[in-house]
Amino acid sequence: MKTIHYLVLTCIISVFSACKGQNKEAEKMEQKHQFTNELIHETSPYLLQHAHNPVNWYPWGEKAFEKAKQENKLVIISIGYAACHWCHVMEKESFEDVAVAEYMNAHFVCVKVDREERPDVDQVYMTAAQLLTGSGGWPLNALALADGKPFYAGTYFPKENWLEMLRYFVDKQNTNPQSLIDQAQKVTEGVQSAENVSFVKETSITSIANLNSIFKKWEPRIDFKKGGGQRAPKFPMPANWEYLLQYHHLTDNPEALKAVTATLDNMAFGGIYDQLGGGFSRYSTDEDWLVPHFEKILYDNAQLVSLYSHAYQLTKNPLYKTIVYETLDFIENELTAPEGGFYSSLDADSEGEEGKYYVWTAEEINTILGKEAPLFSDFYNSTKQGNWEHQKNILFRKDSDAAIAAKYQISIETLQSKIHESKNKLLKVRAKRVKPRLDDKILTAWNGLMAKGYVDAYRAFDEPTFLNKAIKNATFLSTEAITESNEVMRNYKNNKVTIHGLLDDYAFTISAFIDLYQATFNEKWLYKAKELNDYAVTHFYDAKSGMFFYTHNNHSNLIARKMEVADNVIPSSNSEMARNLFFLGLYFDNADYSQKSKQMLTNVQKDIHNDIQYYSNWGRLEMLFIKQPFEIAIVGPDFENARKAFDKKYLPNAIFLGGKTEGTLALLEGKLNKGETFIYICQNKSCQRPTTDIGEAMKQLK
Repeated sequence: MKTIHYLVLTCIISVFSACKGQNKEAEKMEQKHQFTNELIHETSPYLLQHAHNPVNWYPWGEKAFEKAKQENKLVIISIGYAACHWCHVMEKESFEDVAVAEYMNAHFVCVKVDREERPDVDQVYMTAAQLLTGSGGWPLNALALADGKPFYAGTYFPKENWLEMLRYFVDKQNTNPQSLIDQAQKVTEGVQSAENVSFVKETSITSIANLNSIFKKWEPRIDFKKGGGQRAPKFPMPANWEYLLQYHHLTDNPEALKAVTATLDNMAFGGIYDQLGGGFSRYSTDEDWLVPHFEKILYDNAQLVSLYSHAYQLTKNPLYKTIVYETLDFIENELTAPEGGFYSSLDADSEGEEGKYYVWTAEEINTILGKEAPLFSDFYNSTKQGNWEHQKNILFRKDSDAAIAAKYQISIETLQSKIHESKNKLLKVRAKRVKPRLDDKILTAWNGLMAKGYVDAYRAFDEPTFLNKAIKNATFLSTEAITESNEVMRNYKNNKVTIHGLLDDYAFTISAFIDLYQATFNEKWLYKAKELNDYAVTHFYDAKSGMFFYTHNNHSNLIARKMEVADNVIPSSNSEMARNLFFLGLYFDNADYSQKSKQMLTNVQKDIHNDIQYYSNWGRLEMLFIKQPFEIAIVGPDFENARKAFDKKYLPNAIFLGGKTEGTLALLEGKLNKGETFIYICQNKSCQRPTTDIGEAMKQLK
């Protein structure tokens, strides 16, 4: 892979990283809001937040760029998302300032983008920012020509810096427009070339020894005491720990498991976890997982539900079960739509303060809990001085239940009962506070991740409610987000879908449907996964590189058609598609799927070995090629109980198939013995002796 860097323009300013009724309603809105722009017609909460700015914002689309061409204006492309704290700060400082807005409106066409709705747009201009400045983030503010080609991009600007920078480029356009055209061309070429993936012809060869070398290289960067990496801020990065769980399963390396459990234990005890209401914030600002950035996003919690469920299957640590149940309570209470979709996020701020909804003074705790306050405060480390700013306390844990119970000379059961009662009292008070804003758009990719989370939790804990939630969500996606032609749409709100799906929408939906088949043996989910996969191959696959583009071939009108390859806080869409192709290749004995998956892996194998932390989902696929998965076929009347017995174990190198009958999969043909439930353990197109005994079948997995 390669990235092309260009020198920053020497002038770049430094920055911190029914009609009558309708008419009456319109009159009321006009009285209430002095300004209204084109964003008023959008459904994205983030865009609607800016609909009454004095800036004449346009949504991303032809209208804005056509206006720029006609009026010979430059374009401001400002990208953010609803839960972004510094996006709100810049809005307040600059975009709500009438004088700033007048200057922007006079000299630019201004475009607002919700990065969660349009990550394809964000990807292009974020790459430009990284090429120009070496870094990126949100809010992302790019300046472009009327054809969308960027000549400058940065992140947050204080008001005076923002105006100074805009004035500079307006002057440049007036005095030397060719310099902007030349710079835009260079940046565009860089964006088009960055992160290109080439077709690698060599045969990939990997062994356990290679995996051990990868871990040895990674090991010094792991914080084995506090979990996560040896740095701050700390992001959960669930795919990293999923990789190490799988690596430990394959090699029995105790240090790999220690890295995972240290991370999960400390996160569960930390302020990054909402100790009252469940669910995780986006990241910790410090190395102790204490002070979070308080926004709560669906994709983090979805992946962490899966991770804690898998860790429970392996360790049987009851803390992990508690975290899963509490987090899913949070999802149910705060992020679930009536129709079965999942909302996107909760803001970090309420009443203009980050974290105000979640923190407590000692006085508040004492008033609410009375005589139970000392125990609760000790349990969650609340002090009179506060453990955070302004004498506020973030609830977090240091000691185990057993240690606290011994200190107060009460039983663990009594302790847990008292803490539970106190938590409920504080939750009732918290519920009366002004809540953080909800971003209630429903994104298909993130819903796929959450459906997977529910499936993983169901399989780990045999909780029927979790499976029902997953099925309801999958049914919702099938009805509302997937067309009859198997095109996937990205967003849903107010009974409308408006954006064509991107590769991650396909990848995570396919993955969720494959997992849902394994939890139910209902073949409709597996066949729908195959149909969506085939559609994605037709419209996203690049035969030249052997990889997938991020955008649909019929809906790719940006200055560059990019690929998403490296894993980050969410696995990349290419790595998830490679895994999907691998599993579908097994289920349908499809050599083309298998070969595509292998080629994709081969293309990035050097990157996996050089920087596993950003290729961990790819690394999980690599391990499946090192040791081919077991195919566990369970056929007969008692198939469900047999499958549940296997689900008590952590088995990352196994796929499940079966049912009461043989169904239609070729792998199940001839495996039904009437009246009996047989288990077949197969691998590499070879099956061991079938058995009706689960214990015997387990032994065959060695």
